[in-house]
Amino acid sequence: MPTLAPPGPAATRPRKKSGITPDSTLGLLAKIVLLGLVDAFAVYVSITLFLQEKWVILVFASAVTLLINWIYLRKGGLPAKYLAPGIFFLVIFQVFVMVYSGYVAFTNYGDGHNSTKADAVNAIQLSAQQRVLDSPAYRVSILERDGDFHLLATDPDGGVSVGATDAPLEDADAITDATGRAVELEGYRTLQFGEVLANQEDILAVTVPFSDDPEDGSLRTSDGSSAYVYRPSLSFDEATSTFTDLETGTTYTDTGEGSFQSADGEQLSTGWKVNVGFDNFTKAFSDQNIRDPLLQVVLWTFTFAIVSVLSTFALGLFLANAFNLPDLRGKRIYRILMILPYAFPAFLAGLVWSGLLNPEFGFVNTTFFGGADIPWLTDPLLAKVSVLVVNLWLGFPYMFLVCTGALQSLPEEVNEAARMDGASAWRTFTAIKLPLLLVSVAPLLIASFAFNFNNFNVIYMLTDGGPRFDNTTANIGHTDILITMVYEIAFGTGVGRDYGLASALSIIIFLIVAVVSAVSFRQTKALEDIN
Repeated sequence: MPTLAPPGPAATRPRKKSGITPDSTLGLLAKIVLLGLVDAFAVYVSITLFLQEKWVILVFASAVTLLINWIYLRKGGLPAKYLAPGIFFLVIFQVFVMVYSGYVAFTNYGDGHNSTKADAVNAIQLSAQQRVLDSPAYRVSILERDGDFHLLATDPDGGVSVGATDAPLEDADAITDATGRAVELEGYRTLQFGEVLANQEDILAVTVPFSDDPEDGSLRTSDGSSAYVYRPSLSFDEATSTFTDLETGTTYTDTGEGSFQSADGEQLSTGWKVNVGFDNFTKAFSDQNIRDPLLQVVLWTFTFAIVSVLSTFALGLFLANAFNLPDLRGKRIYRILMILPYAFPAFLAGLVWSGLLNPEFGFVNTTFFGGADIPWLTDPLLAKVSVLVVNLWLGFPYMFLVCTGALQSLPEEVNEAARMDGASAWRTFTAIKLPLLLVSVAPLLIASFAFNFNNFNVIYMLTDGGPRFDNTTANIGHTDILITMVYEIAFGTGVGRDYGLASALSIIIFLIVAVVSAVSFRQTKALEDIN
């Protein structure tokens, strides 16, 4: 009978595991430390949410914390351990943002409508404060703590109290001077006269309430040394949900749309956030200040995106084809020079080109046009041309790289067969190379369209959307595309920030890009028949 050979070293000795593994002591310690940090942060967030009574977010945060601990403390489930961080950040930075934007689109959230009704009532009463005639003078010292200014007030009877705009007056045991005026308080720093003058604007804005009820009045100072009693000129009746002007008798009632309004249509400046349904979407197409500019902006956005894609692709393909010749000397140097614009940050390039195209002292006018005053960025037509040219300069290197790679991947046998059949270079390019090229670059062209459809940097840095339209009070201009228009509505300095309308327009942009991309991808399937 044949004898079995003795087992070798590999069969007799188990292989040692080296390094830190999930099952090793160091791996277990690392897991405990990391989970401890996560749990500590989760506890801090939970306490904050509990104090703010954010119950829905508190439940969600607690559930996520428990899920993370379950994933990493249980045995097995290795794929979940790798996927959990990515899914977590995807939900936070993508899904949540989309869901919240969708929610905001159906509200009146914006300037004057950014909180609850109770906060709005409070703000209205504080903003309507007027000095009480013949009110006693309080001697005050200005204190500072943690960057906030406080009033240390001494009333006519000698009582001392301290408070700030967000902290009602409360009794204080302060140090007084020879006249009985409180001047120092432990834990605070007393401002000297020069510091009071340097911070005069902020100090004059300090309004210290007597209590949590704004109708009890507040203290304000006009010189940093004396303060007087102020009370609101508007009285709120919680039972009827109305404000009454104590001087004129005008009544402001709750309209049900997040604001108080009088019988003659006058609204109080501060409102609150409410659901408005599809009002933001209808406003985009019914409000004359938005509708007329919106139609022009939509047309220009499509023009900008399509022309940018076609021009950058055409120039990039031309240069890629020109520098793809096998016997071209210095080919690498030329290619490096071609991609230099791609290395510039888009926002920085926009600022540089803005200076180059300046009509008075820009390099383009002074060098190429003899100092002529050509309004490259202030004339509606020239501004659009300038934007397209600058975007061409920024975008063609990407297409150059893509087309270079695609051309180099084409089989050489195709060119040899075309030459043998007597096809010219142009015929070979248009009938063979270009169709084969489009098979691989068509998805990138669609992606480039989506990018240019929302190309915020080049518009904002070069023209800031200008020149402005004359037929609207909104801060919208001839070179604005949809995304810069949304930015101006949400964060601009025009008629006011309207986050609800901006979110509604963002949803419209998403739908437009999604439809165009879906149709384009479907059409590109026809190109696959070439293969």
